[in-house]
Amino acid sequence: MQRILIADDDRALTGLLAEYLQREGFAVDVVHDGEAALARLRDGAQRPDLLILDVMMPGRDGLETLRELRMQQRLPVIMLSARGEPVDRVIGLELGADDYLSKPCLPRELLARVRAQLRRQTPEAAANVQVGHLRLQPGDRQAFVDAQELTLTGAEFSLLLALAQRAGELVDKATLTRLALGRELERFDRSIDVHISRLRHKLAEASADAPRIESVRGSGYLLLAGGA
Repeated sequence: MQRILIADDDRALTGLLAEYLQREGFAVDVVHDGEAALARLRDGAQRPDLLILDVMMPGRDGLETLRELRMQQRLPVIMLSARGEPVDRVIGLELGADDYLSKPCLPRELLARVRAQLRRQTPEAAANVQVGHLRLQPGDRQAFVDAQELTLTGAEFSLLLALAQRAGELVDKATLTRLALGRELERFDRSIDVHISRLRHKLAEASADAPRIESVRGSGYLLLAGGA
């Protein structure tokens, strides 16, 4: 049974979401602040497979919690925000969230996002992919530039794999959203753009010879092999 941790100070909402997800076959734990979430994540016996994290919480808020979490762990994170401000969404994604929902959200929509992220953590049978100095191993969801492993979130790996499998081809944002996030592209959705920005930084930091991600304004992105 896969385990989900919900970190949100809205007790009525967490009760509703926990009950719904439990009926769908998940084990669900609930905490109400960032410190409690981080403590639970450090507990190997109760470590979740996915975290649902609210932005606004007392004490250590969701963004601070996510920043510290990403220093140590790569588990999928779906962020929630009652404000729904675009800046919150962008900051959350820049800090390493895999996906983002504005509150109030339908439990069924959250369930779909949860399942999409968990599917992307399941080892794939696909063969390794090599693009220039970049090597992707879908079986264990690892990415390397030469001998250096890249530290990627689940969404970042899925996005890089989608581009690498189509290296040199333009891939539109709607297709990348389906492949990397498991959902349809929404109006004014910048999630893929933010994930691409993080990937570019990580590739460039790993090596000047790493493949590069090019953008075609209004169309999509393509991965090019880079230096020889």
